[in-house]
Amino acid sequence: MSTDRSRETVSWYRVPMVWLLIALPLSAVAGGFTTLWLAIRSNDGLVVDDYYRRGIEINRVLDRDHAAAERGVSARLQLDDARRHMRIELNLPATQRPARLRVQWLHATRQGYDRRFTLVPDAHGVYRAPLTGLAPGHYYVQLAADDWRLLGSLRFPDQARVTIVPVAEPGER
Repeated sequence: MSTDRSRETVSWYRVPMVWLLIALPLSAVAGGFTTLWLAIRSNDGLVVDDYYRRGIEINRVLDRDHAAAERGVSARLQLDDARRHMRIELNLPATQRPARLRVQWLHATRQGYDRRFTLVPDAHGVYRAPLTGLAPGHYYVQLAADDWRLLGSLRFPDQARVTIVPVAEPGER
């Protein structure tokens, strides 16, 4: 005597293992499209291909840092986030203030957020500029005249005031 076992047929979409096998490749495809979207949307900046020339220029830049230290140049930078305004005061006598001050806001990680300004002093010797299009984040601020340079850093918009002093020698820290 033989017994018939009736097998129940289960639809494929009711089996959990099938969904697991489908979900793994789909998550890889979704991750790939997300990575592609991030790569297209962000600006990483270009890699410098002339490293030797950049190395030679570093020595000239360091001389400008030393010149700022010898003169005792420092600056107070104030930000007014509500009006999106920047104000820079140099601690130099009026006769030694540069006619043009080059200001660079260099974003710590995204070159596309960098901003450059050339400022002239007002009647009180204060350098002012509007801050339009500055994204929040950590910035390195560079103030430069023809023969000296100051470097500082701040977090925008968290820090409203910062004093920028000459870079110390490695042995002076």
